[in-house]
Amino acid sequence: MNKLKLILISSTIILFNFNLYAESIKIITKVDNEIITNIDIENEKQYLLFLNPKLEKLNEKRIKDIAKNSLIKEIIKRNELKKFYSFDNKDDLLEKIEKRLLTNKKINNKSELIKILENKNLDYKNIKMKFLIEALWNRLIYNKYSNNLRVDENSLRKKLINQFKIKNKKYEYNLSEILFTEKINESIDQTLYKLNKSISEIGFENTANIFSISSTSKNGGLIGWVNELQISEKIETNIKNLKKNEISVPMKIGAGYLLIKLNSKREFNQKINIDSQLRELVNKETNRQLNTFSVIFFKRIRMNTEINEL
Repeated sequence: MNKLKLILISSTIILFNFNLYAESIKIITKVDNEIITNIDIENEKQYLLFLNPKLEKLNEKRIKDIAKNSLIKEIIKRNELKKFYSFDNKDDLLEKIEKRLLTNKKINNKSELIKILENKNLDYKNIKMKFLIEALWNRLIYNKYSNNLRVDENSLRKKLINQFKIKNKKYEYNLSEILFTEKINESIDQTLYKLNKSISEIGFENTANIFSISSTSKNGGLIGWVNELQISEKIETNIKNLKKNEISVPMKIGAGYLLIKLNSKREFNQKINIDSQLRELVNKETNRQLNTFSVIFFKRIRMNTEINEL
């Protein structure tokens, strides 16, 4: 009898705790047949804060809106990718992204990364899935649009050689970016006004998180260190006279507009290998064009996705 009573009491406690947990979960948004809960948004918020700690300067509602939109974008991408790829055995892709993250966050190794994530209550397996979605998305965009790429290597080589001959001092820049497009219901001046107002109120990095359509947006728009030989003439012209933390005028780049922030600048004197620099320049131009195709393709998919706020 006592044993039965103990079982009934235990079952009641478990049911009570389950009901409390269930009551704490709220469905916020539905993307096709997949739901996003307040718990999902909180986890995504912690992940975005890990990538860009400056988000802490925003109010809670703004951060959660950013997290929700980030999850919507991720679900749309993942559902599209399932039509083309398996998510198994992709360690080669994950390794490249992990290395880039370790470098950007100045983390020594994967073990240290896992420990940092655990301290922030983030599951490394979930983070790996986020990395994989981005890597497979990039692969999908390349496979779909590689035939549309237009990169003139001969012209780029001539540019490198001319720059190398002309300049006695060479510089590299630590840059951040905001890439944006014109909207149907507002002029470019209105968009710029909103961006400048946002930058003034919450900073460049947080504005990049909210408005930038570039893949760097999750990292607060951070591009990192780039030497001047790998920057287009248009961009270099607009940033070479900037002072630290100043922002360029908007530049028309492909189908969008670009704002560049100069985080830092330094002279470099290492020996230049033209072939190596050319490969990097070709990669950057290729990635720039692919990013444009990615934005266009994602917009098309999103238009055909049912998104309901609950």
